[in-house]
Amino acid sequence: MKRILCYGDSNTWGYDPVQHDRFDETARWPRVLGQILATGYEVIEEGLGDRTTVWDDPIEGYRNGREYLIPCLESHRPLDLVVLLLGTNDLKKRFNLSASDIAQGAGVLVRVIQTSQAGRDGAGPQVLLLAPPPIAALGEYAEMFEDAAGKSQKLSGHYEQVAKDLGCAFLDTSKVIVSSPLDGIHFENDEHRKLAEAVAAKVKELIG
Repeated sequence: MKRILCYGDSNTWGYDPVQHDRFDETARWPRVLGQILATGYEVIEEGLGDRTTVWDDPIEGYRNGREYLIPCLESHRPLDLVVLLLGTNDLKKRFNLSASDIAQGAGVLVRVIQTSQAGRDGAGPQVLLLAPPPIAALGEYAEMFEDAAGKSQKLSGHYEQVAKDLGCAFLDTSKVIVSSPLDGIHFENDEHRKLAEAVAAKVKELIG
């Protein structure tokens, strides 16, 4: 059984921007990924709303992705692959980060995974780094994500460079999906399936 951990924020948790609730098990992209891969794979969901890469949120506590990552890896070991999708929440005005800073934060998490002993035979699991898609027109989140649109357009290039520097796999989700026009940051139902299909193709390349 090949084990895959999907580590992310509310888009991995499965927030539905239409119903303002959680998508069910038939719709969330990690679950759809498991359905596509089917026999021989176990896909583990680890999504948390408002999770950042490495930054402490002064308003939303317990959201620093680095703080929970090692316990999470240890809980689910052995892992063959970790799919990492974080960075959208780092675009919030309160953090005042550049696209480069956000990508470097994601890189810190990649290194944590690679140097862990959560893979097979005490090695680190492989990593598939996903660059989040650019944010769309913002509704209720407009003030929270003030000045984020331009930065979000630059994320994919910086993430790709981080992946090259660290020797991990990379997927630019902007070539596959778009953020919802309803709130600008979450993925609608069809986008979850598209993302799952794209990730499944990468998984088969990486771990067979």
